[in-house]
Amino acid sequence: MTNGLVHHKELNLDGIKIFYREAGPREAPVILLPHGYPCSSYEFRNYMPPLADRWRLIAPDFPGCGYSDTPEDFDYTFDGYTDFLERFTAKLGLNKFTLYLHDFGSQIGLRFAISRPDLIASLIIQNGDIYEDVLGKKYSSLKAIWEKTPENSFAEIRQGISQEEFQREFLNDVRPELAAAIPPDLWMLHWSLMTDRRKDISAHIIAGLKDNLDWFPRYQSYLQDHRPPTLIIWGPQDGYMPEASARAYLRDLPDAELHLLDGGHWLLETNLDEAVSLTRSFLGRHG
Repeated sequence: MTNGLVHHKELNLDGIKIFYREAGPREAPVILLPHGYPCSSYEFRNYMPPLADRWRLIAPDFPGCGYSDTPEDFDYTFDGYTDFLERFTAKLGLNKFTLYLHDFGSQIGLRFAISRPDLIASLIIQNGDIYEDVLGKKYSSLKAIWEKTPENSFAEIRQGISQEEFQREFLNDVRPELAAAIPPDLWMLHWSLMTDRRKDISAHIIAGLKDNLDWFPRYQSYLQDHRPPTLIIWGPQDGYMPEASARAYLRDLPDAELHLLDGGHWLLETNLDEAVSLTRSFLGRHG
């Protein structure tokens, strides 16, 4: 494989077509890149090439996301996605890797790490929340919806899934100059890939975030117990996960390397060079 080029691949995983992006030498140390919502492996398209001289980067589209299949019988829950990630890495023969944790990929990734701590060489954490006491103000409206009956909660979340909401998710709370640097491709592409079935799946996942709060102490215990080398790169202009959400990780990872950048939730769009430089430095010391 030629360094610097991102290759776009598919594999058959127990009858499900899975799309993924890969860059870097096959024998190089691996960085696994689970994506966030409402995105896909597309979020890592620019992050992968400048690191592919020394690392093998792999970014799958979860089932029901991006260019992967949307099978009817898949378990579209955090547990289901965790099981998918374990089967995907086993299919590729990955036996040790750095795990990138972002958005809902952080919840899935940490469940995977709890299940298979032997596979985790180090962590890169970027705007992924696991501390309930420091959640951002945007969570207040979501918590209000969670207080309703499951049926009404789902219906309200489902109704709110729209192209306009996708745009708001990607722009989040970044200041206007940074918002202008975030390409509309993010929400236009991912909205074009949404079907009614995928909208239903997304609504169930968002509703499931309420129960996921019960997992936060377990994620924290994993970090306390295993203390993997960790780089935290964070965009504090984030209505869901502000600066306090980043600093909270130091409670359980006091030796983690924390960098607050002038960005927001999707900082790879606005702070790419900084993120790549910090990654190279960190993995050069902990690879």
